[in-house]
Amino acid sequence: MKQKQFGQTNLTVTPIGLGLAALGRPGYINLGHSKDLNHEYDIAAMEANAHAVLDAAWEAGIRYFDAARSYGRAEAFLSSWLNSRHIDPTSVTIGSKWGYTYTADWQVTLPVGHKHEVKDHTLPVLQRQWQETQTFLGNQLNIYQIHSATLDSGVLENKVVLQELARLRNTGTVIGLSLSGTGQAETLWRALEIEFDGKLLFGSVQATWNILEQTATAVLSAAHQAGLGVIIKEALANGRLTPRNQSPSFQPQRHTLSQLAAQNHTTVDALALAAVLNQPFVDVVLSGAAQTDHLLSNLAALHVDWQPTLANSLLEMREETAVYWQTRSNLPWN
Repeated sequence: MKQKQFGQTNLTVTPIGLGLAALGRPGYINLGHSKDLNHEYDIAAMEANAHAVLDAAWEAGIRYFDAARSYGRAEAFLSSWLNSRHIDPTSVTIGSKWGYTYTADWQVTLPVGHKHEVKDHTLPVLQRQWQETQTFLGNQLNIYQIHSATLDSGVLENKVVLQELARLRNTGTVIGLSLSGTGQAETLWRALEIEFDGKLLFGSVQATWNILEQTATAVLSAAHQAGLGVIIKEALANGRLTPRNQSPSFQPQRHTLSQLAAQNHTTVDALALAAVLNQPFVDVVLSGAAQTDHLLSNLAALHVDWQPTLANSLLEMREETAVYWQTRSNLPWN
């Protein structure tokens, strides 16, 4: 898999990366997540599964790996894999995130009122989680991102947080932000205005973009032109763009996707990922696979023959932004 420069940074990435959101904790909102783990939530079993998927990713040529403090033990699993496989730090690019604290205590079902993760974009959390990430990834970390930055969290107006991020940037870490929700575009437009020492604070952005949710297209194009590296997450809409989506309301779209996949001799998930890969503003799109066979199916996206007629058919499937995010918020942790 050919590597390319990541924005205007000195980093390189592969077109497809591996995100560890579904590999580092027993509970997640991806459709069928419990099947992926075969209901085996023992820490050692989950670490072995994570290593198996990471091995498959490495063999396939993937060289970008993405974690977060709130992904359970994702950083620890990634670290133990890097060390046990004696991976040269200069041969991979590693990203992680701060701002959410994992609070599920390795449980899938939580009591009413309890959350799997708690968001806090304050300086003490940044300082604590930076040290925690350093414990696991140390000098192997290349990109550190605000996790799900939003305007209402106030993080882009918090001077002490921004100053600390600028300090980390000046020590060689690329500072980024990940986005989520209906305000992705507005948040990124604001982030593109923030400078320290005469240059943009943020060198990367990670956003949700898929054939159902395309509203960030213009601002991601602007970020790309401004020199930010662009990472795309949730390209399969948390499993909604796979055969696992059994929602009656989605069956017409699923039928269309299945037909297009058959016509193009590929899989539904590969088709959806190819739609992202072929956007000019995208540097790397994350596979969120929690099983090796799903990862290999995702990788077929690299071989889809991207044609204007196919692009038109897929990109016409967009949903209203509010509908998309409401549907996502209704997905159960499993």
